Amino acid sequence: MDNGAMRRGGEWLKQVLSGPAGRAFIALVLVALVGVIFNAEGAFYKIATHRDALRQASVYGILACGMTLVIIGGGIDLAVGSILALVAVSCATLAIHWNWSSWLAIPACLLIGGCCGGLSGFTAARLRVQPFIATLAMMVFARGMAKYVSGGMKVSTAVQNPDGTYRYVDVPPLFEAIDRRILGDTVPVVTLIFAACLAVAWAALAWHRWGRQIYAIGGNEEAARLSGVPVVFAKLWAYVMSGVFAGVAGICQAAQEHQGDPEAGVGYELIAIAMVVMGGTSLMGGRGGMGLTLLGVLTIGYLDKILSINAVPEAGRLMLTGTIIVAAVLTQRRRRS
Repeated sequence: MDNGAMRRGGEWLKQVLSGPAGRAFIALVLVALVGVIFNAEGAFYKIATHRDALRQASVYGILACGMTLVIIGGGIDLAVGSILALVAVSCATLAIHWNWSSWLAIPACLLIGGCCGGLSGFTAARLRVQPFIATLAMMVFARGMAKYVSGGMKVSTAVQNPDGTYRYVDVPPLFEAIDRRILGDTVPVVTLIFAACLAVAWAALAWHRWGRQIYAIGGNEEAARLSGVPVVFAKLWAYVMSGVFAGVAGICQAAQEHQGDPEAGVGYELIAIAMVVMGGTSLMGGRGGMGLTLLGVLTIGYLDKILSINAVPEAGRLMLTGTIIVAAVLTQRRRRS
């Protein structure tokens, strides 16, 4: 290979590594190196550790899929954690207490999530309320609804009889199906659900006209409007999809815990945003993608697992997540300048 080809190859590699995907990949490699160094007496090398890391990151990753769509469009969704809780208690009520079949419970739960997201989108896009305020209001509203639906208690397999006593029922087949592992007990079903959500979101951005519209809106909303882009509809649909993905995450959360907890999902929106930003999607909108979000999900997921197996307290993990968000945003700002 001549010097010219080597130089061109080096410039190409430098360009790739200096871009969002390259930086996100480097971050993932650095996290993996941390796991190799601080391996908790070999726990990092066990297949079960990686399986559990993917399983634990999957619910956050599903939320991050919807968050990516909203952020690319120049918005933010703070309500996904509360929508998750509302769908979780609704799913547990329908599947456990009301004994609904999966064919009825799943569409009903997705409809709940989509309606919550649609209401946030209508408030932000049509009524022109700041997305931060619109989704903050939905966050509070959905959390209150979750507590109202559940009576402020966890919805579990302990069902109250008319005389006030309790009886225990079997875990619904829906929950057992989602909570199981396949392929030799190595691949959690919830991880496959995350992969499916990632594929759907990627296809919507890459192949559908709406995907090009949401990129245009995030880049310059006024220019997109003058170009004939249906801004209100496109932004509304982004929030609807975010709500639907939050509904999927709520179903998975209820299935894994075998109950619906109205307090579930607290702080999940922070982790989802951290995953999206860590991947390289710009908080200013107009740039990003699902491949970047996947890198962010793996980075944050593995970092949390490494800290967990090394017995780092949850408080320290949360503070580190906040620091990561600030560092990632500062990196984006430096690259734009």
